[in-house]
This record gives sequence, structure tokens and C-alpha cells, in this order.
Amino acid sequence: MLKSTTKRKTEQLMIFVASCVESAARAENVSSSDMYRRMKRVGLIEGFIIKCYEGLHTQSRQHVTEDVLGALAIWESKKGVRA
Repeated sequence: MLKSTTKRKTEQLMIFVASCVESAARAENVSSSDMYRRMKRVGLIEGFIIKCYEGLHTQSRQHVTEDVLGALAIWESKKGVRA
């Protein structure tokens, strides 16, 4: 029972991550693969989306997209990475 619950939570988390990438890509008018690369390059997926999942997934899609894009801009700036 525990194994299936853990698997289900992991699946839900991965679906949420994918939806964050896709929503951010649409908002920035870029491909999902380009957005994924940007997020991955600065560690945003693990360090923000997954780490903050419990709070983020309760918010509206628009709010999550704004938070993710805001965090991405800050993280890219801190790491000296250009979009």
C-alpha cells in the first residue's frame, strides 16, 4: 500500500512540474523544451518547483506561473545566465 501511495505522489508531482514548465513556456511564448532547459540550467525545477510543491500546487495556475517566472528571472540573474 505504501509503495503505491508513494508512486502516486511522485506521479502527481511530475505532472505538476510538467504543467509548470508548459504554463511558463506559453506565458513567455517559447517552446516547452526551451523553458525546461532554462529551468534545469539554474536548478529551478528541483530547488523551487519541487521544493515548494506543497504550497504551490494549492494556488491558481496564473499565480503559479507568475511565481515560477519571477523565480526564474531572479535565479537566472543571480547565476548570470541569460534567457
